[in-house]
This record gives sequence, structure tokens and C-alpha cells, in this order.
Amino acid sequence: MYPDTVSLLKDGWPTPLVRLRSECREGREVWAKLEFYNPFSRSVKDRPVWNMLRRVLEAGEGRRVVYEATSGNVGIALAALCNVYGLKLKAFLPRNPPPVTVKLLKILGAEVVETDYETITPEFWRWVAELAEKEEALNLNQFENNANPEIHYETLANEIVEQLEAIGRKPDYVVAGIGTSGHIYAIYKRLRERYGESVKVVGVQPAPGSRIPGIKRVETKPKWLRNVELYALFDVSFEEAALGVIEVARREGLLVGLSSGAVYQAYKRLSAREGGGTYVLVFPDDIFKYVDAVYAVLQA
Repeated sequence: MYPDTVSLLKDGWPTPLVRLRSECREGREVWAKLEFYNPFSRSVKDRPVWNMLRRVLEAGEGRRVVYEATSGNVGIALAALCNVYGLKLKAFLPRNPPPVTVKLLKILGAEVVETDYETITPEFWRWVAELAEKEEALNLNQFENNANPEIHYETLANEIVEQLEAIGRKPDYVVAGIGTSGHIYAIYKRLRERYGESVKVVGVQPAPGSRIPGIKRVETKPKWLRNVELYALFDVSFEEAALGVIEVARREGLLVGLSSGAVYQAYKRLSAREGGGTYVLVFPDDIFKYVDAVYAVLQA
């Protein structure tokens, strides 16, 4: 029983950490952190959106309209939580966003602005921030707001430690996509504090010329990534990510999203090189916003 919908989120943690039986071998265990169990956007982004909103509302923020640059999941989480807290959202999206994302935002009551930006760059989010200031709107700015990694450190990263230690394990490798860099930085920080350099954090980014919703290339200079010493960084194409989604579905029955498919493909290359150990894969969201795109790759 939950007293309200926000409780579905914060009282629903930890999200599941599941053993991927098809990937386990003697001397190798593979675990997936299923962030699509978060209720609003069905993604990891529910965590920072809730924390960023909570911080400004606790500080007595009076503005009731939010402007935010988003490629999808942040916008959906923000639209949902704005409804809960009595706010309105104006979501600014890059060119050619997934049609399902636009539909979900509109169903939730957000105003959607599709821009000419190819992807979310510092130029894009700074333009949104300046526009918000000019029009006296609130801009949370997930790309600069320290409430983003803060909640990942307190919850997601700590959950990984506690869940594995509860069964007598510790991670050797953690594979995560690079977006704002909030969750990969928080995981790196918490695991380094707990285990030192024995834990290796591996990043995943789209291959040059590819767009994968939710992850970005390091050239976009995510704020917190400069504090992360990556053990390895893997490029994954859109097609490879989609094939990763299909492979996870057919091996484990899990319908994961494109960034999760990219994480899975990076893990496969990493494990082929490194061999045994305990691997943790952070799966940020599920398939349902990307069904048509994944199906097109399957048909091809």
C-alpha cells in the first residue's frame, strides 16, 4: 500500500538487481540493475527529477512553470511529477524525437517544443536556461544541477553496494551509459569509497554518427565525468544497441531500452577481454518508447 504516487517512487527503492543467468559462467557472474522499475518515466531519470524538484520546492520556489531540455525520459518524469506538484512543463526536445516520447509528454499535459538541435549540447541547454530566465520560468537544468548525482549517490549507487553485499558479493566491473554523467559519477564515487581501485567503472557512448536516446558522447563534456576515472569506454552504434535489446529479450525475457542494449553490447566486449568477475550492468529504461525503432532493425 502506498499513500500517494510519489511514494511509489521513493518507497519503491531499491530497484531490482537481477542475475542474468544466460551470461553467467564459472568464475563470472552478471547482474543487471533494472531502473525501469521506477514508476513515472520507467527509467533511471525518475530519481534525479524527483530530487531536483524536491530541492527547489523545499526552498520555497514560487514559479509554477518549468522549462527543461530533454531527450525523453527526464521530460516524461518531469511532466508526471509536475502534475503531482501542481506545476506546468514546457519540454524542449532535439530534432526528430521518438514519436512515443512526444505522445507521452502531451498525454501528461506538457507543452512540447521540437527544436532544430541534433542532440542535447551545452549550447542547447544554455539556450533553454536563458529563455527560462527571460520568461521567468523555472529551469532545473539536469546537466548542471548537483541534486542529480546527489540522489544517485544516496540511492542507486548505495543500492548496488547493499544488494551485492547482502549475498556476499562485491562488484569487479560496473558498466553504465554516459548521459548527464550523474549516475555514472555517483556509482564511481560510492564504489571507490567502498572498495578502492579494485572496482572498474566502464562507460558507454554512441558511436560517431549514431544517436541513442539517453546517452551522449564524451565530447559533449558532461559536468561530472571529469571526476570519473573510466577503466574503458566503448562506442556502440544505434544498430548494435537495438540488436542488444533483441538479444537480451531472447536470452532473458527482459524488454530493455536502447541505452540498456548499448550497455549490454559494451559488457559483451568487456567480458570477452577481461574474462571472469562480477559484472553489474545498469539498464536505464525499457523498450516501450522504442518498439518501432527496434522492430525496424529486426526487420532489416
